Amino acid sequence: MRRILIIEDDKDFSWILKQSFVSAGFFVASALNGQEGVALAQKQKPDLILLDILMPKMDGIDVAKKLQEIKSGAAIIFLTNMKDEEHISKAMEVVPKTDYIIKSDLTVGEIVERVKSKLEDEK
Repeated sequence: MRRILIIEDDKDFSWILKQSFVSAGFFVASALNGQEGVALAQKQKPDLILLDILMPKMDGIDVAKKLQEIKSGAAIIFLTNMKDEEHISKAMEVVPKTDYIIKSDLTVGEIVERVKSKLEDEK
């Protein structure tokens, strides 16, 4: 069973994502802030991390840097509402082979499909 870690500070959106991934056959852990997310990544060893950018305690860019430092090995998909080039560029600098999903542009079902596709590409 593939492992997904959702690091997202919006409790309702995180819950909806989690339920959708569980229904799709994934093991899912979730964190509501960056610090908790890094700790869970170390403990759970997920295959893929869905990572919000704007969060309390540690933003998604800093979380991605920390995950690189600890060599988590998980694929990362940034999941955010930030559409500006500055945030996209920063995210792509930290994790060059990543995806960047704008939450408002996709349905939850489409997000699940993007994750499945990313995991297939990582094999």
